[in-house]
Amino acid sequence: MKVKNGLALAVALLMFPQLAQTLYSPALADIGQAFAVGPERAGQTLSVYFLAFAFGVVVWGLLCDRWGRRPAMLAGLSLYMAASVLALSVVTFNGLLIAQAIAAFGAAVGSVVTQTVLRDRFHGAELAGVFSVVGIALAASPALGLFSGATLVQQFGYRGVLVGLLVLALVLWCWCLWRLPETRPAFLPIASLCETLGLMLRDAGIWRSVGLVAAFNIALFSYYSIGPFLFDKLGLSALEFGYSGVLLALGSGLGALLNKVLLKREVRSEHLVPVAAGMAVLGGLLVVMLQESWLFVWPMLLVVLAFGMAIPNVLGSALTAYRDRLGTAAAVFGLLYYLAIGVGLSLVGWAQSLGWSLLTCGLAALWLTVPRSLRS
Repeated sequence: MKVKNGLALAVALLMFPQLAQTLYSPALADIGQAFAVGPERAGQTLSVYFLAFAFGVVVWGLLCDRWGRRPAMLAGLSLYMAASVLALSVVTFNGLLIAQAIAAFGAAVGSVVTQTVLRDRFHGAELAGVFSVVGIALAASPALGLFSGATLVQQFGYRGVLVGLLVLALVLWCWCLWRLPETRPAFLPIASLCETLGLMLRDAGIWRSVGLVAAFNIALFSYYSIGPFLFDKLGLSALEFGYSGVLLALGSGLGALLNKVLLKREVRSEHLVPVAAGMAVLGGLLVVMLQESWLFVWPMLLVVLAFGMAIPNVLGSALTAYRDRLGTAAAVFGLLYYLAIGVGLSLVGWAQSLGWSLLTCGLAALWLTVPRSLRS
C-alpha cells in the first residue's frame, strides 16, 4: 500500500475518536433534557468516555502486539458499532453512560493501534513530521464534529448523533477491511505488560509526556464539556456553538502547520513545546477575563493553536526508548494519559469554570517544560 493512501486511512482512524467526542458535545444539552439531568451530570458523559477509553487503549495495545494490528482494529470498530446500537435502545441515563463506556472502549482502537502502525513505519524526525501532517488534518475534526453534531441534534436530537457515529464506524470498518495492512514485525517478541509498566512508571520522561498530553487535551476538551452550557447561558444556539468549532479548527490547524514548518527548518521539537505552553497560559488568562461574553471564543484560539503545536512533538518522541515493545508501551502510555484526562475532565465538569480550567492546564504544561534541574 502506498504511503499516501496509508496516511489517509491513518488520519481517518485517528480522527474517529475525536469525532466521537466532539459530535457528542452539542448533544449534551439535549441529553440533559431527554434524561432530566443537570449540566454537571450530562457533562460526565465525556469524562466517562475518557476513563473507559483509557482501559480500551491498554487492551487494544496489547492485542495489536499479540493478534496483529489489523485484527485488533477490526475487532475494536465492531465493538463500537455494537455499543452504538445499545445506546440507541437505552431508556435511562445510567444505561446511556454504560453504552458510552463500551463505545469508548472500542473507539480506543483508533488511537493506540493507528499510532502503533505509524511508529512501525516511521522513525525519528520522519515520525515527528508525520504526526505534524496528521495534526493538520486532525485540526478539522473538532470543526467537523461540532458542526455535524449540532446539525444532527437540531434535526434529530441526540439519537441523530448516535446514528451518525454508527454509520461512520461502519464506513471505517469496511475501509480497514479493504486497505489496512498488517505492519506488526514478523519476529516481534511479546513483551510483558507488568514488566513494561514497571519500566515506564520509573521513567521520568514518560511521566513528563503523560502530563503534557493530559494538560493540553484537558484544556481542549474543557471547551467541549463546558462550552455548550456557556453558549446556552449567553442565549446562543447549539448550531452557533457548532460554528465556533470552525474557528477553533483554524487555530489548531495553524498550530500544526506552524509546527511542521518549524520542524522543517530544523527547530528542535523540545523547544516548541514550552512556546505552546506559554500560549496556553495566555489564552487561559484571557478566557478568565472574557468568559461572561461570547468574546471568550477568541482567546480559545491561542489554546487550540498551542494544542496543535505541542501534541505532535510530545507523541512523536514519547516512546523512542520502547521500540522493541511498541504496542504494549503505547498501551501503558495511553492508559496513563487517558486516565489523567478522564480525572481532569471530571474535575472540570465539577468546577464548571472554563477560564480557570484552561489557565490551570496551561500552567501545569509550562511547569512540565521547565528542566528538572530547575524544578528540583
